Amino acid sequence: MPAKLPITLEPRKAPRQARSEATVDAIFEATVQVLMAGNTRYLTTTRVARRAGVSVGTLYQYFPHKEALLYALIGACLQKVATRVEHVCREHRGMPAEMASDALVSAYIDTKVRDVETARALYLASAEIDVMDLVSAAYGRFRQAAAGMFATAPDGGLGDIDRVSFNLIAMLTGATRVAVESGLDARDLQGFREQMMLTCRTCLRGDLARTG
Repeated sequence: MPAKLPITLEPRKAPRQARSEATVDAIFEATVQVLMAGNTRYLTTTRVARRAGVSVGTLYQYFPHKEALLYALIGACLQKVATRVEHVCREHRGMPAEMASDALVSAYIDTKVRDVETARALYLASAEIDVMDLVSAAYGRFRQAAAGMFATAPDGGLGDIDRVSFNLIAMLTGATRVAVESGLDARDLQGFREQMMLTCRTCLRGDLARTG
């Protein structure tokens, strides 16, 4: 039996006008709604198009199949989180390391789980397709933003800032995914957010102590 050819996850085209952007936004929103109503097996381009109020042909103008649709949706969500983290890290340059860490934790968690049910649906969807390139690119942006922020902390003494940034981002992103997939509700997530602030502060203090 001949091997299956790998499918392309790239969209057919990108929206270039406000009307096209609105159409793609509606398709993305409909995709989330269908995922929340069922799962990735329940997700079909027909169901998404119907929920979005567009024809299947219109959907196919942008996405050749549901895998490409999920890939684009996850990429758009990671883009929003990365942009928010970068913005907050720029705003907190020159702040003490622990204050800057709190801002980073809040920016990531608040943006990632603004709607916890949506976040849970997208995490589940991301396990169905290969999105490693999207995740790696986003993590790279998180780490670069964090390193740029910590490098300007007036208390200094963090040692290898790239390593510190990697450790904090790895803890933050991994723990957040576990928290969301474990079914925590909004109140539980508030407690989780506070605990992650404390955990990241503790890691920073440990690094300062080793290099002090």
